[in-house]
Amino acid sequence: MRQITVMSGPERRRRWTDEERLRILAEAGAPGACVADVARRHDISTARIYTWRNKLRPQIAGPQFAEAVVDVGGVEHSASERSPAIVVEVDNKVRMTIFPTAPAALVAATLKALR
Repeated sequence: MRQITVMSGPERRRRWTDEERLRILAEAGAPGACVADVARRHDISTARIYTWRNKLRPQIAGPQFAEAVVDVGGVEHSASERSPAIVVEVDNKVRMTIFPTAPAALVAATLKALR
């Protein structure tokens, strides 16, 4: 049996605090959680959850990316080895930069994957 909330008076919309929104978003973003199930539990639409997520995105702790650094064991490279030898661009969507020090097998496999 579903619960029905009767709104009386001039106020017909529910008001959610940022803390309540963040709590619901955390519940919906948990591993294995289904947004539709969370929305049903809180009697809101799934679109409301996605709207809140977009508006409150800066406040939600999500995955962050770190800069990748490759340590080549202290080997010094000349300036020509650090500048790209070939730049491959496909339909202005994918761009691949090939450096002279790149292994041929890796370049061939990457170019094959781009086909």
